[in-house]
This record gives sequence, C-alpha cells and structure tokens, in this order.
Amino acid sequence: MDDPSSTSKGKRKRGRKHKAAADNHAPASPVAAAAAAAADNPAPAAAGRRGRKSRRHEAPADADGSRPPSPPRRGEAKPVANGGGDAVVEAGGPVGWDEVARVVPSMDAVVKVFCVHTEPNFSLPWQRKRQYSSSSSGFIIGGRRVLTNAHSVEHYTQVKLKKRGSDTKYLATVLAIGTECDIALLTVDDDEFWEGVLPVEFGSLPALQDAVTVVGYPIGGDTISVTSGVVSRIEILSYVHGSTELLGLQIDAAINSGNSGGPAFNDRGKCVGIAFQSLKHEDAENIGYVIPTPVIMHFIQDYEKSGEYTGFPILGIEWQKMENPDLRKAMGMKPDQKGVRVRRVEPTAPESGCLQPSDIILSFDGIDIANDGTVPFRHGERIGFSYLVSQKYTGEKALVKVLRNSKVHEFKIKLATHKRLVAAHVKGRPPSYYIVAGFVFAAVSVPYLRSEYGKDYEYDAPVKLLVKHLHAMAQSPDEQLVVVSQVLVADINIGYEEIVNTQVLAFNGQPVKNLKNLVSMVENCKDEFLKFDLEYDQIVVLETKTAKAATQDILTTHCIPSAMSDDLKT
Repeated sequence: MDDPSSTSKGKRKRGRKHKAAADNHAPASPVAAAAAAAADNPAPAAAGRRGRKSRRHEAPADADGSRPPSPPRRGEAKPVANGGGDAVVEAGGPVGWDEVARVVPSMDAVVKVFCVHTEPNFSLPWQRKRQYSSSSSGFIIGGRRVLTNAHSVEHYTQVKLKKRGSDTKYLATVLAIGTECDIALLTVDDDEFWEGVLPVEFGSLPALQDAVTVVGYPIGGDTISVTSGVVSRIEILSYVHGSTELLGLQIDAAINSGNSGGPAFNDRGKCVGIAFQSLKHEDAENIGYVIPTPVIMHFIQDYEKSGEYTGFPILGIEWQKMENPDLRKAMGMKPDQKGVRVRRVEPTAPESGCLQPSDIILSFDGIDIANDGTVPFRHGERIGFSYLVSQKYTGEKALVKVLRNSKVHEFKIKLATHKRLVAAHVKGRPPSYYIVAGFVFAAVSVPYLRSEYGKDYEYDAPVKLLVKHLHAMAQSPDEQLVVVSQVLVADINIGYEEIVNTQVLAFNGQPVKNLKNLVSMVENCKDEFLKFDLEYDQIVVLETKTAKAATQDILTTHCIPSAMSDDLKT
C-alpha cells in the first residue's frame, strides 16, 4: 500500500466545531495554504492571510506516468523506459547503454519509506493518539544516508525502507529531523541495504524552464512512478510543515500524496531538489513545490558541522518597505540610499542589543537591500533578503549596515533561530500539562490550536489567542502562553465548567511567566485561597486545602496517571 490504511476521526469536545476526519495519506499542503503532498502524517494547513481564505482540495489519487510515451522525433530528447516511468536523457543520436547506465542508478537510489506514527494528544496531553501507518519516498545519498521529508517521519515510532525491486524492508534510524526545512536524515545499519546502489549526486540550482523529473512512490500503484515538468518559479516560499519561509522551486510536474521525500532530477540525472508539497486550489492545476539544493546542502552541512540539526537563523525583526518617497525623505534617506525600516525587534533576539525601531537596514553582509526588501539573485531575478540570512548558520555573524538619525552605522550581529511565543512545533516532546482541582493548564502551541480547533484554527480559535499567536513577541526565552484548557467537572469547581482555552494572566497577584512557573507557585502556595486571574477579567478562586485534596480523586475518576507531565516534576 502507498498510503495509510486508516483514518482517525476527531471527537466533539466541549461544544466545539466537529473536526473533519484526518486523511493520513494526504496531509495538508502549501504556499499560502495548501497541503503537504506526502503520504504520511497530516501536516498543518498553511497560514494564509486573514480575510483571504480559499477552499483547498486534496490531490487526485491517480498517478502520472502511466501513459505509453509517444515515439520521439529525430533531434528531440529521448525517453528511456525505466520501470514505471521515463527518465529523460539528452538528445543526440540513438540511446546508448552508457546513457541508460547514467540514469538507472539514480532511479535505483529512490526508496519507499514506511513509517508508523504515534502523535501526542494535545487536547488530552496525558495520553497519545492511536497509531497509524503511512508511506512516502526517499533517496540514498553519500555516507550511507537517506533523505526524506520531515513530515514523513514526524512522531515516528518505527521507520522502514524498501529499495526498488526488493521485497525486503530494512529498519532505519532517524539521524536528524529539520522541522523548518521539512527534511529528515536516515540511515540503515544492515550492510545488505547499501549493496549495489550508487548514491544520488546533487546538481546546481536550476534555471527557469529547466526540465525536472520527480521520482517517487505516490498513490495510484505500488511501483516507482515518474512525472516530468519544468521549473516555473524560483522564490521564497512558505514551508507549510515548518511554518517558515525559505527558498523553493515551483514546478508543473504532478506531486501527489506519497511523492513527498522523493528526488527531483534534472535532465542530466542530478538531483536538484526534494518534492515536499503541492498547491490544491480550485483555480490551480499541477502546481508542485520542491526543496532546492541550497536548502538541502545547508541542512546536511549543518548536521555534519554540529552533529545535530540546529536550524535556519533569522534576523529577529519585523520590517516595513520604504517605497514611498515622502517616507524615505522623512527618515533622512539620501536619494541614492535604499533599504527597509525596522518596525519591531524581537526582545529575545541577539539583534535587540543593537538594532532599534525606525532603523533603516541598508545592506546585509555587503549586499544592498532595495526599498521593497529584495536583493539581486541571478541574472534578471531578485529575491527577498531573508534568503541571505537563511544561507547563514546558527551562531554565525553577519555585517549589517544601518541608517539611524541620518548617520550610517555598522553592526556585527550574531544570528540565532526564531523563538516564538506560540511555538510552531514541539519537536517530539510530549506536551506539558498541570491539573489542580480539575483545572487543566497547558501551554499554547500551534499543534495545540490545531488539536482543539482543526486545520482551520486560524479562523476558529479565540481571537485573543490568535492575536498573540500572530503578533505577540516573547519577552524572555522561556515565556509561554498558559491557558485553562478545560475543566474536569467535580464538586470543587462548580460554576467554572464553561471556562475553555482562556489565558491565565496571574496567580495570587503574581504574573504567570510559563507553565513551570505556575506549577511552582501553586504547589508552594500557603495562602488560604488559590486565585487565578484570567483573560476577559475573569477570576477563579478555590480554597487551597480542599482544592489540592480533591485533585487525586479527579485524576482517579478520569484515569489520569499524574497531576503533571514529567518535565514539570523536576
């Protein structure tokens, strides 16, 4: 089977909108809001701009590459039959065995990835969801390693690989998962797996209209499949699974469920990217997205340098375009100066020590930034300057030239990864929770919102939580958004039963910094009452002695093993 064989259905909780059944082999996909084209665990729906919601549809189940090729005319590129699809080789004369040998090893390096997932249950954080299986694609690279998508092995409990033409599945070990770039690195201990297979070689970033061939194991059959197209766009894309923006390729080759993690080859048999998501929209057809080689090499070299994945750094600011001439004049810019204005600086970012609001960033590492925030890319092309930042590694320094009060300053800035107030991922850790007197406290994250409100959480979640998710900045590295997730009904909490997903602002007059801070204050409280100040000017008051005494009976009633998660016990 190419796809997960089971679906999980959400249950109606506390009067919320009923969740749609999750299609395990067709996760949600991409740029501006489509669904990750993988055969695996459902990925988050893309974060589209509010007010511009459009309906997305899953990819069709039929796979391309099943039609017999028409005979090529003299002088055209010749297709070479290669077990389930066609790999294109350069035109010239009759196809020789040397050309076949050049393409076939690349095909043989493409493997099928089988994964068993067990996701955390963020709505009931003391347990996990029912396990399910998925299949996707991957390919062998140098150093006895295999590349696939991060969402293909997210929350994995077991990963197995099967080579083309083999009937054996080999147990794989996950070496690293790059959530932001949606890439995972695997290996296999069994020496037999590596016999007779040449690793895939990487090519350079393709140009527009360059031919690409996507190879993988999508839905529609069990054997390897090949679809072909051309590069139609190169720009900074929204990576749905990673909730980040990195360089990406748009192609017109079909990328269906199960293609995720498979390589995209150029017409010379070199890998130029990894298929990872597609756009499903009523007005669009055959729009697929590929992770290009600069992002792949950054991930691999990051792992080789650090022994682990450290992430893609960012410039911790929000910025504004400077295209209006009056705005430029008011900010003291000369006619020959261009740049972008700093709106806000992340308090937890290293840049907060030197950059200030209303600074004009003129250049990054010696490359001038235009008034629209772009920099030169290749001949006739421009790209967002965040591309320059993403090419750096965590901990590296960059030279930033800034205009402040009509004077030019230069700063050496140490780059770091993004610290969000509402985390986009939990990266394999079980969710934290704390229960007292039936009140379930949790820290808000994107997976939590998706668990509570479904893939359309950006429209269905409480407005106050969404505003903080989209616009609030963490004031310290360990700050969290703590909420009362639900109230497990008991005599002690009569009258509070309808409190759901409401932020906890303070406890007994002390601000709540994070969940661990709240646990410490409640557990060590010697006052007569426990008083929680909530959002919307609500308060919850409980008698300390009776509240703590009632907690154990409530846990027993609901079969909950502990009043807090393991990470809060230390």
